[in-house]
Amino acid sequence: MPMPQRVAAVVRSLPLDCGIPIDSQYFDDARFDKLPGIGESVLLARFELPSQYCGVLECFSQYTDLASQDPAEVETPGLIWRILVNRQPFSPYHELSQILNPWGYGSFPFSLRLPEAAVVEMVVRRIDDKKSPLSGKSITRIGGRLLGRYWYNSGYGGAR
Repeated sequence: MPMPQRVAAVVRSLPLDCGIPIDSQYFDDARFDKLPGIGESVLLARFELPSQYCGVLECFSQYTDLASQDPAEVETPGLIWRILVNRQPFSPYHELSQILNPWGYGSFPFSLRLPEAAVVEMVVRRIDDKKSPLSGKSITRIGGRLLGRYWYNSGYGGAR
């Protein structure tokens, strides 16, 4: 039995990712910096959703000069990588000590919902002066990238 016309029209207009509007916009921010001093942090990526907008974080990438020379250098001794939302740790990426998503490689896709008007940040804190267990070298340069999508939340009124 064929689908009624009205139902077929609704099915054709649904986005591929349930709940994310077709007209959503992308955000992508990345920065590189030198290694901070012990006890200091560096902001590597940041995006602020506009008021009345919601979104999802879909990917992040991490960079160190050692990992860019040797892909086996995934441990980052003395460094804590954090993704924060509204200055609060964003689980499950609240405290990493290794490169989970190397710069320049596709990562495993995910879709973590961001609250309305959220500020999402990737921060690295240096807690020690340890060297790589593989090469005995020190990391001197780091980088981070955040990618996602955001859209107007019609639950706040206005647009339909």
